[in-house]
Amino acid sequence: MTSVSDSIRIKLTDAFSPSRLEVVDDSARHAGHAGAREGGESHFNVLIEAAAFTGLGKVARQRQVYGVLSDLLAGPVHALSLKALAPGE
Repeated sequence: MTSVSDSIRIKLTDAFSPSRLEVVDDSARHAGHAGAREGGESHFNVLIEAAAFTGLGKVARQRQVYGVLSDLLAGPVHALSLKALAPGE
């Protein structure tokens, strides 16, 4: 079984071929809060840098990432903090 963080990495890598990708499980900071799951993997911080974001605004970049991760956002991922950058930003 693939972890949620690994699924995020795989989906984003396949979709954007990022030059930089950081996926951090931040669930421990949210233990006991709404949406927190036993064992974590519900709250994530993602930083992605990819040429695919060149020329796009912040909202367009976020929409692309959320589209790729839509199945995870509808299920195990309760919260996602996202920073999507073009190379050199």
